[in-house]
Amino acid sequence: MSRIGKRPIILPDSVEIEINGTTIVVKGPKGELSRDIRPEILLQVEDGKINFKPVVNNQRNRAFWGLTRTLVDNMVKGVTEGYVTKLQIEGVGYKAVPEGEGLVLRVGFSHPVNIDSQDGIKFLVERNIVSVSGIDKELVTQTAARIRKIKPPEPYKGKGIRYVGEIVRRKVGKKAVGK
Repeated sequence: MSRIGKRPIILPDSVEIEINGTTIVVKGPKGELSRDIRPEILLQVEDGKINFKPVVNNQRNRAFWGLTRTLVDNMVKGVTEGYVTKLQIEGVGYKAVPEGEGLVLRVGFSHPVNIDSQDGIKFLVERNIVSVSGIDKELVTQTAARIRKIKPPEPYKGKGIRYVGEIVRRKVGKKAVGK
């Protein structure tokens, strides 16, 4: 039995759910999200709660049971609260500048790096902190990962782009090791 899948999702008053076959549409104050779900999982909306149940109880369906519940829960939280991922830029002369809907990064390359905004993604730059926000958790975290991949933090001086709160293990240089 899936411990995660057994827990029902309690719907806030401002959220509406529509289920059309294997497609679920979640509408809330921040927007609307839709997703196709596995046909092996049944969704039941009762008394402001969404319950999930596998059609056939086998190991594969139990795995999809918990996954489906988590994906729908992320959709409900996204349309009510939204998601934000923050990135920190470290390095002399490294900076991010918002340009239109996108973002321009200057991180030590011979050219600036342009990042285009996808639908539903917003960038906010405060000093050396870049906030990526939106209602779709997958899209927000994937965009943040793409930005981090441009210049990941290096272990000697710590320069690069990292998540806020991420700890980068520092290495000792050659001078200190040789003595």
